[in-house]
Amino acid sequence: MRTKVGVVTVSDRASQGVYPDRSGPEAMAFVGERWPEAEILYRLVPDEKEAIQEAVLALLGEGCRLLLLTGGTGPAPRDRTPEAVLPLLDKVFPGFGEAMRLASLRETPTAILSRSLAGSRGEALVLLLPGNPRAVRTCLEAVWEAVPTALRLLGG
Repeated sequence: MRTKVGVVTVSDRASQGVYPDRSGPEAMAFVGERWPEAEILYRLVPDEKEAIQEAVLALLGEGCRLLLLTGGTGPAPRDRTPEAVLPLLDKVFPGFGEAMRLASLRETPTAILSRSLAGSRGEALVLLLPGNPRAVRTCLEAVWEAVPTALRLLGG
């Protein structure tokens, strides 16, 4: 059985069709390059707590062991992804967020504003990533080597 990976893009404008989602496809491309046997499930939701939580819970219910959420991790008033996801997590892994910010700081000083993080719910690993496609790749490259170990440890 193939491992399921859920990708959720959190964006008011992309979910309304104002512009195409680019960060979700970037996350899916990254996973596909490094984990070609993974089955990737995709959702696009607005920056609304309930919509984010529904997408996360639905993908977990479909058996996703890894969830990648892009967008909604900045300081703007509509950036609500951490607030939506944190109550759903069993544990938070601060090192993931620290590594993502450190890698991003090499590219832009505003990375310090990122609220990217990671945690677990049951046997699933959940990563909150920035909404910029380039930052998505930078952050995933920074933490990807730890993902298989995290999934193995979470699985018992």
